[in-house]
Amino acid sequence: MKWREGGGEFDAGQFRLRARLLVGLLAIFALALLVRALQLQVFDQQFLAEQGDMRYARIAKMPAHRGSVLDRFGEPLAVSSPVDTIWVNPPELAHSSDEILRLARALKRDRQWLAQRITSNLDRQFLYVARHMDPAEASKIKALDIPGVYLLREYRRYYPNGEVTGHLLGFTNLDEAGQEGLELEYDQSLAGLDGRKRVIQDGRGRIVQNVVSIHAPRAGEDLYTSIDLRIQYLAYRELKAAIRKHKARAGSVIVINVATGEVLAMVNQPSFNPNDREQYEVSHYRNRAATDIFEPGSSIKPFVVAAALSSGRYRPESMIDTAPIKVANKLIADHHFLGVIDLGEVLARSSNVGMAKIALSLEPGQMHGTLSSLGFGDVTASGFPGESAGLLSSAKHWRPIGIATMAYGYGLSVTPLQLAQAYATVGALGLHRPITFRRAQEPAPATRVLPEKVARELIGLLEGAITPDGTGVKAAVPGYRVAGKTGTAWKAIPGGYSTDRYLGVFAGVVPATQPRLAAVVMIDEPRGKDYYGGDVAAPVFSAVMSGALRLMSVAPDDLARVAPVTVAEVTP
Repeated sequence: MKWREGGGEFDAGQFRLRARLLVGLLAIFALALLVRALQLQVFDQQFLAEQGDMRYARIAKMPAHRGSVLDRFGEPLAVSSPVDTIWVNPPELAHSSDEILRLARALKRDRQWLAQRITSNLDRQFLYVARHMDPAEASKIKALDIPGVYLLREYRRYYPNGEVTGHLLGFTNLDEAGQEGLELEYDQSLAGLDGRKRVIQDGRGRIVQNVVSIHAPRAGEDLYTSIDLRIQYLAYRELKAAIRKHKARAGSVIVINVATGEVLAMVNQPSFNPNDREQYEVSHYRNRAATDIFEPGSSIKPFVVAAALSSGRYRPESMIDTAPIKVANKLIADHHFLGVIDLGEVLARSSNVGMAKIALSLEPGQMHGTLSSLGFGDVTASGFPGESAGLLSSAKHWRPIGIATMAYGYGLSVTPLQLAQAYATVGALGLHRPITFRRAQEPAPATRVLPEKVARELIGLLEGAITPDGTGVKAAVPGYRVAGKTGTAWKAIPGGYSTDRYLGVFAGVVPATQPRLAAVVMIDEPRGKDYYGGDVAAPVFSAVMSGALRLMSVAPDDLARVAPVTVAEVTP
């Protein structure tokens, strides 16, 4: 049926047909949506839940590269090298015993151990099975294409000089966090700051998509230490040879730059290799030079003499009667009666009687003040982890017998590092500087603790110990004047002191006319026929200082004592 309205024609049948067609299409579309919704909600519910669980957003860490540790000239002491870590997704791998067997063979691990480790961690999607593998070896495992086995790039700390710098540097753990030594002390600056990024990760722990970088990693700072690797090697070699020669229990050597307070070398025996993690035991890796205390014996005598000179009651030419004396119930006597000798001979011939008489003549507070101002009884402020403060009791607790024995090295305890700092202070003509393991651009501010005149007089007196009549003649360095002091002490045991266990020391500064280096050599329990500090420690001092002075191009100050060399001309 058609009709006209307003001059136009309208076909009602055609309209109804189009309307029905549109309604039908809408109904089909609605039905399709209903069917799809029913399929997703009923039939595919588990599948969709699994897919949702398998992909999720997370914040991933981007490890920062740990800074290198270098010697003062840029030679590497500790560096981080790229390595690969093997990890697995336990649920993905657990169903195949054959694949576990292949992986165990490739890793050279026990199959049963690996299978138990994987099957007991089925609730985890990330499990380490081998940390820090050589990239070439790890790539062989990756080439096996075992489902559920993946590689992770990490870094491993490597110490190119092995046990030569072991005690000094310490070590890091598997995650490159400092655990001992300079690695621990400067961990915060060396570690840097890890980066972070938002990623999409699947259920197997694999990154599907990098979404956005939150902040980039900031590499750790390189640490330029004060160490001169050449002198470090020299000290290590000479100390190790001495320990073997004298069958000693242990030993330490420290070399300090007098002008700056920088530690140029620090070695101990026995040592350990920080690249070998099986050696990581407390007894192996403690740095004896900074942590172990000992009674210094006669090596403390110069500082008691310094107190005497500072008091104004003594001068270098002052005479001392070394006849035996009795203090409390103890008779103090020298091995040989030396008679009346001057202050220089008291030091050169190491008279215990002379030192006891000097100490007893001083005010206790004055002697204590000198010793404490030189750093005894306190840490050196080097910051080295675990450093000991030693032991120096308050003067108000001192008794005459304690004062007398302290004058020749018993009743107080020091570390080799403390003793080296005290000798460096004398070498710096009375200026006390903090010890540092960082390369110094300029000398740190110093505190005057001894008058310059006293320090110069003391250096002159200490030169006497290196003469043929002195106890430290074996510490002589050809071409250079040496000022130093030997020390030999019985070791303390429960109930008193051992009479067959000794500790030998030599400490001094060179060149005596203008000191550049201070060094301490300590040999613990030498078991050979020689045990005096002048026999076991002084030769090490001589060898190390001889090499160090030449490496540093320090001009000789005693060429008159160098034996002439005849050069023969050979005519071809």
